[in-house]
Amino acid sequence: MKKTLLSAALMAGFGIVAFAPNAADAASTGTINFSGKVFADTCTINVNGGSTVVLPPVMVSAFGGAANTVAGATNFTVALTGCDTNISTAQMAFSGANVDTTSGNLKNSLSSNNSNVEIQLLSGASVVNTNTQANAPKITLTSGAGSTSLTAQYISTAAATTAGLVSSSVNFTLTYN
Repeated sequence: MKKTLLSAALMAGFGIVAFAPNAADAASTGTINFSGKVFADTCTINVNGGSTVVLPPVMVSAFGGAANTVAGATNFTVALTGCDTNISTAQMAFSGANVDTTSGNLKNSLSSNNSNVEIQLLSGASVVNTNTQANAPKITLTSGAGSTSLTAQYISTAAATTAGLVSSSVNFTLTYN
């Protein structure tokens, strides 16, 4: 009787093993392809003929006693020249300590004698959020050159705008395609 049970158990065990999938049979194969570009050089960047955009002086009354009111709109250009002719676009992305992570505007970096306004950037009629990169411009390049027009303007952060100086800066990087 013991031999019969042992034989039946061994037969059942071998039967399960016979029907179990073979690990080598379960493996799949695939291919990973890679591609990329190597550009000769980066572009020469020119912001409004220099690197400073000067906003005009405005009166406190221009803000009308309300938060999020704008004044002093000033257009400027970011121009790229000397780019590798294989580059078709350059996407701008902004960063830096002056980026207001709530509004996406640029904080006033002065600690004394400062106004409580920020600087807002626009690309066309669209507000650029320098924190999330929403509406950050993409510069189209032709024959190694291109440009984009932006606008900088003051924006009030409170109903009672204070008189004072305004200074800010923002870093930007370009991603070439």
